[in-house]
Amino acid sequence: MNWLAHLVLSEPNPAFRVGNVLADLLSITDLRQLPSEFQPGIVRHREIDSFTDKHPTFKRSVARLDSRFRRFGPVIMDIFYDHFLSVGWRDLQTTPLPTFVDQFHHDVDICGSMIPPQTYALLRRMRSAKWLTSYGEIDGVRLTLDRMSLRLKRPFNLAEATDELVLHHDDFAQDFAEFFPQIQTRFASTT
Repeated sequence: MNWLAHLVLSEPNPAFRVGNVLADLLSITDLRQLPSEFQPGIVRHREIDSFTDKHPTFKRSVARLDSRFRRFGPVIMDIFYDHFLSVGWRDLQTTPLPTFVDQFHHDVDICGSMIPPQTYALLRRMRSAKWLTSYGEIDGVRLTLDRMSLRLKRPFNLAEATDELVLHHDDFAQDFAEFFPQIQTRFASTT
């Protein structure tokens, strides 16, 4: 799951939620140096990733991708699943998506002094560019994958995978509808 789902599956406190996102933005060494308040969110992030990557429905979604994308399949599917979470938000969450995202950005501001400055600046760009509310649109998914391509060691255009989302949209939607209640149940005892 990508950042939107990670936030949905977080404990409702600022450091936990921010830690859950920081797990993708900092090295392991940098994560260990963060204040202890962030550590439970970092742990949750890893638990979510582990559960997701091993889940047969998620694996089925990855297998639907054209073979040229399978090397990056889990990363691509994380974004696709956030797309379906965003599209179905009203049926899955009680807080409106813009309000939910604003609450997260408020959490970032609360924790700002404890976040490394470069990472805090990135989280501020995330807010101004409305990354977390863009997943519901195909163009938002394409832009997200394009940004992710820039972070790869070897050049690869992840944004082209957006065509796979369009081509298999109904199948991916069905996979997400099967998967998401299971991950919610898995983490419901603490959320």
